[in-house]
Amino acid sequence: MTGDTRNHGRTADGRGTHGEGSSAGSGIPRRRLGGGILAVGGALALTPIPLAAAAPRGGPGAGVAQGPAGTGAGMASGAHRPTLRYGSAARAGLLRGPLDQLVRDAEAYLSDSPAHPWYAGAVLLAGRGGTVALHRPIGKAVRYAAYDEKTDTGVEFPADRQIPMATDTVFDLASISKLFTSLLAVQQIERGRLELEATVASYLPDFAGGGKQDITVRHLLTHTSGFRSWIPLYKEPTREGKLRMLWEEVPTTAPGSAYLYSDLNLISLQLILETITGRPLDALLRDEITAPLGMRRTRYNPPASWKPKIAATEDARPPWSGLDRGLVWGEVHDENAYSLGGVAGHAGVFSCAWDLAVLARTLLNGGIYGRARILSEESVDLLFTDFNTDFPGDEHGLGFELYQHWYMGAMATPRSAGHTGFTGTSLVLDPTTDTFLIVLGNSVHPVRSWRSGSAPRVATANQLARAVPVAPERGRTAWFSGMASATTATLTLPPLRPRSSRPRLECALWWDTEPGSDSLVLEASTGQGWQPVPFTTAARGPGRHRPDPQPHPTGSVSGWSGRVWHRLEADLSAWRGESLHLRWRYTTDQRYVGRGAYVGSLRVRDGAVTVFDSERPRDAGRIGATGWVLSAD
Repeated sequence: MTGDTRNHGRTADGRGTHGEGSSAGSGIPRRRLGGGILAVGGALALTPIPLAAAAPRGGPGAGVAQGPAGTGAGMASGAHRPTLRYGSAARAGLLRGPLDQLVRDAEAYLSDSPAHPWYAGAVLLAGRGGTVALHRPIGKAVRYAAYDEKTDTGVEFPADRQIPMATDTVFDLASISKLFTSLLAVQQIERGRLELEATVASYLPDFAGGGKQDITVRHLLTHTSGFRSWIPLYKEPTREGKLRMLWEEVPTTAPGSAYLYSDLNLISLQLILETITGRPLDALLRDEITAPLGMRRTRYNPPASWKPKIAATEDARPPWSGLDRGLVWGEVHDENAYSLGGVAGHAGVFSCAWDLAVLARTLLNGGIYGRARILSEESVDLLFTDFNTDFPGDEHGLGFELYQHWYMGAMATPRSAGHTGFTGTSLVLDPTTDTFLIVLGNSVHPVRSWRSGSAPRVATANQLARAVPVAPERGRTAWFSGMASATTATLTLPPLRPRSSRPRLECALWWDTEPGSDSLVLEASTGQGWQPVPFTTAARGPGRHRPDPQPHPTGSVSGWSGRVWHRLEADLSAWRGESLHLRWRYTTDQRYVGRGAYVGSLRVRDGAVTVFDSERPRDAGRIGATGWVLSAD
């Protein structure tokens, strides 16, 4: 299995769900299956492409009010191209408390959540800039010898044969392998040997069978080819037979008409790469990525000597697995990749958390790490640019998924990039804050049906997002909504009676919520219920420049605001002469959250008179807060 099951534990062998989110005969968008159970416990001309909601460049001050949204490519530039070293949270520009909570949240899923542990163990790595502030193993790398399907229990190895997780434990990355194949393809695009808009059949003539003649390289990289999620290539004993299955495969939709996540896209891309370079994929990975970057624990088909340091995966037997292999440990878990000799475009790469952090840092640096450059900044920018603007919710760069709250949690921004793997792995990069998170778990150990959804990934990403401080726009503190799900938090001003012809509310506002699901609303009441108050916002531009105010006629904001402070103004003249209460109401659903909302410098001006000012101690003491807290970060 290469992807991450997002349909509440259905099997993944062609009898149910295979790969990351859909059955063999369908293509279910990954985001629809991400909920699970949130339990406790010629060449492409590299000319500028319009960036979809581009984020500010990362750096030590990213995430704090420092400039408008939509500027910069999001990767480090100039001298800010650090290499990794261990350091404190403070050195990384992170808060220690949320990082400690990140570990506690991850450890909760070592227990039943809700019926079984989500994973036997995991390795957690989090950092910002060039500092790795957290690198922690939890649980066991090898715990179970087998799975007892009659009792739905794991058969444990004797205690002296169980292996605890270590910081350098190596994992079967499953679908994170797709990122490496994608990076190799973008390298060839940059070198002029591969064209993004060329048809696949122009490189692989037999591919045109089944009506696939119009599928392009871009369709493969963005999962818009129309391929279903997978086909059982492992049932064909020969490579020729497997290729015949691929050549004869008929797409379920027209190319470019829908987003359908599919292993077949990256298998096809592998075949293109091997054709145009004359080298096998494992050699390309070694020569073009891992060797230059010094990623010594990343490869296909790890040698037998690595086995004691590799996390075990599944007791693979029918009916839940397509092959009868027993405990899979040190070999690729995915059946199709296994049948392809362990080297496949969609699965098969093994790696450790530190190596993945080096890759993350390389991409956040704009393609360079130390003296090694694997991609140009322009090429890296394509990884963080949404090519799937026609499919909201399925944002995708070249190979990388973007803005996916279902596993990125509050780290999700329009430029946050990452991927998950069916075995329990995930990687998230946030150029906005220059942060990176690696969660490597063995969640199919002993069997894939024990876990559902992405709750540990979301929980850890939420805490890393919270660890990035947000400096108040003025003063030492601002009101913070918190980041709890399934919550309504209110921040209420004392009663006011505006009398002038132009009373108005002014404040500083910062928000980042799950788009469309969580919202921040300004409301007014005269004792007969609450109604929304329309307002305008303006983010501070470069220097003294401030963009034109943006109207919010519904009195609410939701989604991405650039993670910068905005100045808000609301006209209160409709309530002239009335006793008026004003409040902010922050509401979240039960699934995912963003970084939350901050409100500061609250003032109500009644003509030339300031009748309320939150910076005056007497006025500040009259604010009623339910769920909101004063925060310095």
